[in-house]
Amino acid sequence: MPAAPARHRRLHGDPLPPGLSPLGYNKGMIKIAPSILSADFGILAEEIARVEAAGADQIHIDVMDGRFVPNISMGFPILDAIRKRTRLPLDLHLMIVEPEKYLAEFVARGADMLTVHVEACPHLQRTLVSIRELSALRGAPVKSGAALNPATLSSSLDYVLDDLDLVLVMSVNPGFGGQKFIPAVYPKIRQIRTQLGARAVDVSIDGGVKVEHARPLAEHGASILVAGSAVFESGDPAAVIKQMRSAAG
Repeated sequence: MPAAPARHRRLHGDPLPPGLSPLGYNKGMIKIAPSILSADFGILAEEIARVEAAGADQIHIDVMDGRFVPNISMGFPILDAIRKRTRLPLDLHLMIVEPEKYLAEFVARGADMLTVHVEACPHLQRTLVSIRELSALRGAPVKSGAALNPATLSSSLDYVLDDLDLVLVMSVNPGFGGQKFIPAVYPKIRQIRTQLGARAVDVSIDGGVKVEHARPLAEHGASILVAGSAVFESGDPAAVIKQMRSAAG
C-alpha cells in the first residue's frame, strides 16, 4: 500500500501552518469550526487536510454515546486518527452521560477543549474545574466548555461563569447532523453574552449553521460557528469558510 501524502502524515509535534498558534488563532475574527461528523469517514485524512487548507480555525468533534442522544459516534480511535493529522485545536463536544469518567483520557489523546452538556452534569462546576486541572496532564491549557440544548435556559450557567472558557449553544436538538437551524436561539446568545460580561469566554453555535446565519449570529454575540454539512458537503470548503467569515464581519 503506498505511503500517505506528506500532508496526511502530519504529527502532533510538527509545527503549525504559518499564521497559526495553539489556542491563539485568528484573534479578533469569527472562528469557523468544521464539524467532523459531516465528513466522509472513508477519506477522513483527506477531509481534514481539505478543511485545514481551507482556513478552518479548529476541528469540532461530536462524541455521542447513544444514551444522552439517540445516536452513537466517534470515540478514542477516531480522536487518535484526527490528532495525528492536524495541528488545529480539537474541540470535543461530549454528548454523553457521566463525561467526567473520560475527561483525562480525552486530554491524554490530544483534546484542546472539552465541552460537556449541563443537562448531563449534576455537578457541573466540579466537572468544569476538573477539565482545567487537566492542563497539567496535557502540558498546555485545556479549555472547559458547557453546552446548552435549545430548550435549556441560559440561567443554568449563572453559578459557573468563572469556570468557563466556552459556552456552546445548540441551534438544533443534538444527536444528528444535517438538521435545520432553530432561530429561537438568537436571543439566547445575546442573553449569554450579557451574563458573561467582560469575561474572555467564547460563545459557539452548533447546528444547521449556514452562510446566511453568520452575520446575525455574530451580531448577537457568537464568536465560533460550528459548520458541518455547509462545509464538508460543499464543492469548495475554502469559499464557504471565507464567505462565513466575511459575512460575520
